[in-house]
Amino acid sequence: MSFINYSDKEINFKIVYYGPGLSGKTTSLKFIHQKAKGKKSDKLHIDTGIERTLFFDFVPLFLSEVNGYKTRFHLYTVPGQVLYDDSRKLILKGVDGILFVADSLMDQMEANLKSLENLKKNLSEENLSLDKIPLVFQYNKRDLANVANYDALRNLLNPNQNPDLESIATKGEGVFEAFKELAKIVVKSQAK
Repeated sequence: MSFINYSDKEINFKIVYYGPGLSGKTTSLKFIHQKAKGKKSDKLHIDTGIERTLFFDFVPLFLSEVNGYKTRFHLYTVPGQVLYDDSRKLILKGVDGILFVADSLMDQMEANLKSLENLKKNLSEENLSLDKIPLVFQYNKRDLANVANYDALRNLLNPNQNPDLESIATKGEGVFEAFKELAKIVVKSQAK
């Protein structure tokens, strides 16, 4: 699914941030864009006031080289609301890796599960499955009161034990680490 530009010696990867509405997808992407070093373009962001990402955020980043090729990551977020499911499907086309941003608040567990099921359904429509796509979980909002226990989150959302990290997106804690973990897995999967 990655795109290789032989003339520019560049490998392009598509990373999609998925999760329920207001879980921290856009906040995470903003932090990555702000802190990323090197060449990057302006981020595209649409804030509707109701749903912070109507279509997507897009942040191309150069991180490293693989066999003399620059790696370029295109980061997208999907809208959290089910109302925008067609946009979610469109954004998933050609995905190389998924970072699932879960809302750690106890009252958001059902929303997390619904979003995860929606992700599986949308991938299946593209003849893909979570077993075949690099996936990292980012358990966000760990600084708030009334959050689910870390082990409970893992058991509920991540029974296959994909890499997972805790985060506080508003402070940037764990955000870049989760992205780097996924980027490493995506690049490694390309080498196969």
